[in-house]
Amino acid sequence: MRKQVIQMVEEEKIIAIVRGIDAEKCMKVADALYEGGIRLMEITFDQKNPDSFPVTANAIAEIGAKYQGRMLVGAGTVTTPELVELAAKAGAKYIISPDVNVEVIRRTRELGLVSMPGAMTPSEVMTAHNAGADYVKLFPAGELGTSYVKAIRAPISHVKLLAVGGINEKNVADYMAAGMCGAGVGGNLANKKWIEAGEFHKITETARELLAAAKSVK
Repeated sequence: MRKQVIQMVEEEKIIAIVRGIDAEKCMKVADALYEGGIRLMEITFDQKNPDSFPVTANAIAEIGAKYQGRMLVGAGTVTTPELVELAAKAGAKYIISPDVNVEVIRRTRELGLVSMPGAMTPSEVMTAHNAGADYVKLFPAGELGTSYVKAIRAPISHVKLLAVGGINEKNVADYMAAGMCGAGVGGNLANKKWIEAGEFHKITETARELLAAAKSVK
């Protein structure tokens, strides 16, 4: 499964980040994303509400079961080894974190999952890489800009980086051209206003535009 996830990231480029969406609406979002061509979907844990962790895990399990192998679901905002274990039991295929927590990375790899911790500085990137991260999420990429991406990649081009934070259909190609392996896109794709208004077709349309832009860079 690790190889399948890594292969899909390399091919599909875009990971849709679903954050702060009611569990009952997650399936509709998943359907809209899949219709738009998205094959990687991250559902995040709400750290302000630990009581919601089992609900999030259940959403991961339900979407993973519906789209078996066709869309790979991962867990986001995973901050402890215990959350890694909860996500793994729910069937998450990859683990995404906001920070570099070596214990989270190690537990992720021990369980045979793909590790994608978040980092900003060269030291953080290398710490994550040396701990066994498969990809390092450069965050907030949109604020740092493509010039930062190029600068940071010059000495550490061997580390696979994902652009996350402020990425959209208009700038994703620039980040791919700067050397990123892929991108995570949250509110610019799984837009809360669209979801609340039931405008799921907008998610589908934006997904298509994002994928086309990301894959236009060879």
